[in-house]
Amino acid sequence: MKITDVRLRKVNNPDTRMKALASITFDDSFVVHDLRVIDGNNGMFVAMPSKRTADGEFRDIAHPINSDMRQHVQEEVMRVYEETEDPVEPDEEVNEDEEVEE
Repeated sequence: MKITDVRLRKVNNPDTRMKALASITFDDSFVVHDLRVIDGNNGMFVAMPSKRTADGEFRDIAHPINSDMRQHVQEEVMRVYEETEDPVEPDEEVNEDEEVEE
């Protein structure tokens, strides 16, 4: 499975650890939205789309099932993140419901 497109929007809000939202397309035929670039305690990482459960925990909605694909997704999203210019205006539409682990 090949990542054929990454679309990313950086977030300009100093009050959140989320630095960008991304969508990735696989094989020009399947897209996954709402990946997040997070500035975690141990550095930047890509969080998979998730939802909050009834007990307040977060569960991934979609995620790689092996470490090679997870690393590939991380590398591609972070490559695009580094290539994308920072936003000029503050972004106030950021959802503060985010999970920060790494």
